[in-house]
Amino acid sequence: MRFEGTKDYIADRDLTVAVNAAITLEKPLLVKGEPGTGKTELARQVADALGMRLLEWHVKSTTKAQQGLYEYDAVSRLRDSQLGDARVHDVKNYIRPGKLWEAFTAPERVVLLIDEIDKADIEFPNDLLQELDRMAFHVYETGETIEAAQRPVVIITSNNEKELPDAFLRRCFFHYISFPEAETLARIVEVHYPGIKQTLLREALTQFYEIREVAGLKKKPSTSEVLDWIRLLVAEDIDPSDLRRSPTEALPKMHGALLKNEQDVHLFERLAFMARRGG
Repeated sequence: MRFEGTKDYIADRDLTVAVNAAITLEKPLLVKGEPGTGKTELARQVADALGMRLLEWHVKSTTKAQQGLYEYDAVSRLRDSQLGDARVHDVKNYIRPGKLWEAFTAPERVVLLIDEIDKADIEFPNDLLQELDRMAFHVYETGETIEAAQRPVVIITSNNEKELPDAFLRRCFFHYISFPEAETLARIVEVHYPGIKQTLLREALTQFYEIREVAGLKKKPSTSEVLDWIRLLVAEDIDPSDLRRSPTEALPKMHGALLKNEQDVHLFERLAFMARRGG
């Protein structure tokens, strides 16, 4: 069982090594990187390449680790007891399995994605240490223990918004997805837009990397954003020569696909204004 990338996902050698190492070690793969570099998509492509079902747990700021195991719906049980419902006598009727429960009890081996773990409270990763390590947890309301029939492939993503606990990091295999170089990014674009004109691709990527290198940029455009931008350029049949900007031009064409806040838009406008004054 080895991951080598797919026709829809360009994975460099370091990334494929990381995925296969995590599978061999039976450890969660912790993937960090800039937003938009394909961390979430990696889990989907691993599942597709290995012929496994994918379970996705998207973490929010309000998410608690317990929700990944199960939730006990005490309110519904109280309501049913007041209504005289016979279901109230079996507590199992009020246990709602979470994504880890689903992954542990699946009849086949699955890929479990825990997406953007750094969005949750700092204690969230620590609260999952034992469960991810032992691949088992106890259900106190019923007295049963849920154990993994087959150890799932666990992929955890982080946007690096906050530090994760050392104890959690020790239990993971770590990989940082660096922003792709021009050659790799060109291959990614060609996967999404086969047959794209090479002159347009070269001109677009040249300008894209120039934009990313502008000092003071609050949010550098990502892989997903350059794909959206090039899609617009293709749809509008933009001539490659029209993409070339002089220093006195304020904004790139279709800049809304690349620049995502007013601070960065104003930065480009100021740079163009200063270039005109100095011209």
